[in-house]
Amino acid sequence: MNQDLARLALDAGLFEPGRVRLRLTFGLACVDRVQHLLEDPRALACLAVLRDFVAGRSDAAALAAASREIAAVANRHRGSDSIDGCAHAAVSATFAAANALAGRPLEAGSYAAYAAVYAYGGYAVNDPTAFEPEFEWQVTQLRRLAAEYPPAPGPTQSPASRGGTS
Repeated sequence: MNQDLARLALDAGLFEPGRVRLRLTFGLACVDRVQHLLEDPRALACLAVLRDFVAGRSDAAALAAASREIAAVANRHRGSDSIDGCAHAAVSATFAAANALAGRPLEAGSYAAYAAVYAYGGYAVNDPTAFEPEFEWQVTQLRRLAAEYPPAPGPTQSPASRGGTS
C-alpha cells in the first residue's frame, strides 16, 4: 500500500462526491503505465471506454457497462503458467483497469504498481524498494491532477472561500 498516496488522497478530497472525474482520471493514469501488459482485447476495449468518458466522449451508462465487463474479464483471467510468475503482471494490470473503471483509484494504483513490479520478475514483489519508483510517480501524478481538477464549490461554501467576494 502506498501510504503517501493514501494521505494525499484524503488531503485532496479524492473520495468526495464531486471528485469523480479526478478519481477516474487518476485511475486511468495508473493503468496507462501498465496498459502494455494487458492481454485481453476486451480489457483494452473497456479501457478505451474509460478514456472516452474522462474526455467527455462517453456517458455513464457506457462506463458502467464497461466496468461490469472488465470486472468479469479480471475475475476470469487464467493467470500465469510461468514458474517465475512474470505473466502475473497481466493479471494485476487487468485488476488495475477493473478498479480504475469502478472508480477505485487507490486500488487501481496498487494493482498497477504490482503489475509494474511483476513485469521485472516474480522475485521483485518481495522487495519493498522495487515499488518506490511507481509509488513516487503516483503521488506526483495525483498531486498534479488534483491541482488540475480542483473541487467544485459546494453549496455550504461562502463566496469568499470560493475565491469570490462577499
